Amino acid sequence: MTSLDTLPAFLGYFAGSLVLLAIFLWLHEKLLPGQEWALIRQGNPAAALSVAGAAGGFALPLASAIVHSAGFGDMVVWAAISGAVQFGCFLAMRLLRRDVAAALARGDMAEATIMAAGSLILGVLNAACLS
Repeated sequence: MTSLDTLPAFLGYFAGSLVLLAIFLWLHEKLLPGQEWALIRQGNPAAALSVAGAAGGFALPLASAIVHSAGFGDMVVWAAISGAVQFGCFLAMRLLRRDVAAALARGDMAEATIMAAGSLILGVLNAACLS
């Protein structure tokens, strides 16, 4: 067995994780209030920080699902569960801070930092629970 024997599995998991991350980010834009991608295109750093935190908060449990899953299908199931947990946490955080969308649109970096940090913290906890 050479180290390249596992290349097909690596490529499959890597491509699959990129697709899952893209789906997560698409759902993030569609399900949550505010148009963060439009704000990012306008050069809004607060929106960029918020989206980056959300992406990192999902990527952490996704990585854990890749490491701990029994196969590709199992990884997809746990990624979906992790995504649902992240969205639940986002909604809870946004209930506590009802004006998040407006704050991000104003470029409020304090609000963006809290959202990004919350997403990452919850992502770490989510990932640890998958081990």
